[in-house]
This record gives sequence, structure tokens and C-alpha cells, in this order.
Amino acid sequence: MRIALVTGITGQDGSYLAEFLLAKGYTVHGLVRRSSTFNTDRIDHLYRDPHDPQARAFLHYGDLTDGTGLRHVLERVRPDEVYNLGAQSHVMVSFVQAEYTADVVATGTLRLLEALRDHMKVTGRQVRLYQAGSSEMFGASPPPQNEQTPFHPRSPYGASKVAAHLYAVNYREAYGMFVVNGILFNHESPRRGETFVSRKITRAAGRIKLGLQEKLYLGNLDARRDWGFAGDYVEAMWLSLQQAEPGDYVVATGESRSVRDFLDEAFGYLDLDWREHVFVDPRYIRPAEVDHLQGDAGRAREKLGWQAKVGFRELVRMMVDHDLDLARQEKTLRDAGHEIFLRGVGSGHG
Repeated sequence: MRIALVTGITGQDGSYLAEFLLAKGYTVHGLVRRSSTFNTDRIDHLYRDPHDPQARAFLHYGDLTDGTGLRHVLERVRPDEVYNLGAQSHVMVSFVQAEYTADVVATGTLRLLEALRDHMKVTGRQVRLYQAGSSEMFGASPPPQNEQTPFHPRSPYGASKVAAHLYAVNYREAYGMFVVNGILFNHESPRRGETFVSRKITRAAGRIKLGLQEKLYLGNLDARRDWGFAGDYVEAMWLSLQQAEPGDYVVATGESRSVRDFLDEAFGYLDLDWREHVFVDPRYIRPAEVDHLQGDAGRAREKLGWQAKVGFRELVRMMVDHDLDLARQEKTLRDAGHEIFLRGVGSGHG
């Protein structure tokens, strides 16, 4: 039974990856940051009391800003595979918290690489590492973008991911470590955080349909992204670590749609005209915009045998169905006299 350690296991990708690995027969350990409130909603359905002999999912307190803590977790878990998904991943927030983003995303990856290198040196074990990259690393480089496209990040988040990518390449070349960089283009799901533009749109569409909200404020509606389903993309993460040699892989659908296209699909699905409800707020325009991202995943198709299964329309409708159900629950509670505070809904896109 193989053992995997997943940083960022409580996030969208971490939850889908944990499901995937458990279905493959892995024991899965996840790194979680300590908080005064539980933030494990996405993985609660996977978790069993660790005293249960059938338990195969375990959580450990840790943080990518704490190198000593990372070493302790590696010593306890002794993983065969490590998936580094932990990050401050909101692009707009990275402009506000640039130093923190760099510390977690860039230097955090370096800390993990160093901890893993030391662990392998002391134990003599071979551990494979997946480093989660981002299409934001390409930034202003013209589409389509593949593994040979020059990086031109347009945000502290994108720049930090470039640094993490290069650290990963350096440790692979300098120390012979099995380190894979997965450059994933935008991937969404009903588990996407509500401060990301895709989820803001589907969340607002459901609420507007039921009369719970009237307006949605967004930023650049002309930005184009390559949107796929997160549940598909975690398979590519796993496949990349099963290869004979490590490498770098772009993971994408190959199709690019604008934020307007997303609005058309989401609101149109509910027989709504988004133009009556959506307004542009200049506060949500990034200091440096990324206009057009479109991935070329030819290498992943050829080497990994991977391709996206869920199309754009199916993805958007999956998210709208989920968020319409949430809106129905909210309306039921509100009609019964309970007020609900929704964080982020109706504000700008990240």
C-alpha cells in the first residue's frame, strides 16, 4: 500500500486528489494549517477517526512556512509520493499580500524540497514529488502556451510559481530527485472557493434566479481562460508521478473562453440575461492583467495518455446546478426567518 502526502489537502484540488488516491488504494496523509475553526469541509466525507482500523486518511498540522515542521511530518509519514498543492493561490490577493505569497508559494516550495532531500539522504528512501504550477506563470506570453513557452508572469502569485517551478527543476538536475512540474490551466468545480471568478458567477446566478441577490460586480470581462474540471486534472498529477522519468507537463483543455462566455453559459442555463445583473467595478481590475491563456497539452496526451473529459458547458452547468441547490437551501432558511451572511458573494473577481 503506497503512502502519499498532500499539502493543501483541504483545498479544491487536494480534496479531489485525496479521493482519487484513496480509490487507488493509497494511504493518504494531508497537511493542514492550524485554525481556530475547522476548514476541512471538502474532505470531511473522506475522514475517519484515526483509531478506526479501516482509516486510510490522516491529517497533520503543518505549514509551508515552517521547514522544521515539514521535516517532522516527513519523518512520521514516510511517504512514497508528495503532492505540493499548498499555496496562497488567489491572484488578486497576491498583489495585496505579495511578501506572504512569495513566502508560501516560492520559498515554501524550496523548504519542502530541502526537507525532502534531507529525508531521502538520511533514510535512503526514494520519494517522488509533484509540484503544482499554474498557467499564471505564462502571463503575457501569447497563446497557445506549452512547456517551451517563455514565462512572463503578471502577478506576485505568477512570479512566485515561476520561482517554485525553477527550484523544482534545479533540485531535479542538481540532486537527481524525481520532481515533476505540472502546469495546470484554470480548473474549476463546485468545490472552487467562492472568491474565484468562476464560482462567483455560478453562485450569483443561483441566488439571482431565486431573488436572493440582484447584482454581481466583476472586473475584466474580456479575460480569456482555458477552463477545465478539477476532478479530471488530479488524474494528470498522479500519472505524471508514475512515469519512468520526471518531467514537466502542461495540463489543459486546449480551448479558451472569456469571462463573458462563462456568464453567457451560466446565466443562460437559468434563462437569465447577465447584462441586467453584472456590473464592472474598476477596483477589481488587476494592476497587470493576463489577457489570454490557452494551454497546449500535447505532451500530457502523448506521454501520460491524459486528456480532459469534462467540457466547458458540462463544467459550468455542473457548478450552476450545485450552486442553485445551495441558493434553495439559503432561501428556505431565510423564509424561515434565518439570516445568512455570505462572504464574498457579489464582490469582485480574482
